[in-house]
Amino acid sequence: MKAAVVTAPGRSPIYADFHAPVANTGEELISVRASGLSQFSKSRASGSHYSSDGGFPAVAGSDGVGITQDGRRVYFVLPEPPFGALAEICPVRSNQCVELPDSVDEITAAAIANPGMSAWAALVERAHLVTGETVLVNGATGTAGRLAVQLAKHLGAGKIIATGRNQEELEEVKALGADIVIPFTLGMQHPSGAKDYENALKQVFVSGINVVIDYLWGESAKTVIVAIAKAAADATPVRFVHVGGASREENIELPGAALRSSAIVLMGSGLKSVPLSGLLQAIRSVFEAVQPAGLKIATRVVPLSEVEGVWDKAAGKPRVVFSIGSPSNDHAPHTA
Repeated sequence: MKAAVVTAPGRSPIYADFHAPVANTGEELISVRASGLSQFSKSRASGSHYSSDGGFPAVAGSDGVGITQDGRRVYFVLPEPPFGALAEICPVRSNQCVELPDSVDEITAAAIANPGMSAWAALVERAHLVTGETVLVNGATGTAGRLAVQLAKHLGAGKIIATGRNQEELEEVKALGADIVIPFTLGMQHPSGAKDYENALKQVFVSGINVVIDYLWGESAKTVIVAIAKAAADATPVRFVHVGGASREENIELPGAALRSSAIVLMGSGLKSVPLSGLLQAIRSVFEAVQPAGLKIATRVVPLSEVEGVWDKAAGKPRVVFSIGSPSNDHAPHTA
């Protein structure tokens, strides 16, 4: 079968032949139709993610959408190495499949599942968002951040604050449901950037802040935590949920005083901090919300045969979805 094959650690996948799988007991054999390109899939394929198996050669792709042998349309996740989602056929445990509602087409499902799951799990499984609460999305201009804004609104957040580096893109996020947008500039070329960001955050935090969904980490996350300590109401818990490290700053110097002088609760959200059953339920919930919430995600559909030219170049928006086989056309057109 044709597949995106990773031959060694750190190498990009090549479009090549790979031996076809045989389903073991408890597994479905999926005819794959589509698979989204995510940072999670990239990290696992390179061997750098904490959940990576480390064996090579292997097929890339951590999740996808396809058809079971009995004709059901399903989303599937975490196939056992050396097999992966970027192949014509993929074996996966039956309990790691989620059936697609008729209202969601395969391209949309493949594009929205991973970032939608990260947002839903952070808001519901970890933060336990309560209707009417104020939510800050730190790094709201990315694909997952935009979905977090939309899902927070769908879940009943009373106020949504969106932050990011790009003012123009923040205005787009405002159209998706953010009530307040705060742009920031950080780094050595902007010596006053962190203080400016902190001051802007403090101005809105005095009106209340309950949940932070952080996709960036690094200096921006540290600034948010410091602003909470200085401006949030005394003894009022603020759930800070770290989801992604788009800043590429893995470590921060966190002042102990920021923890002692606030009721902030720090936590992470992702594979292992949320049980797989919880992540699968998050994906089901996102699929069910696509139509009533009017969820929007920009996609770019690319044939699997072009994986070598796209893998290292694709980043951000629109979300790349590899098409494999022939997606069904008897369902709703994908959301763009």
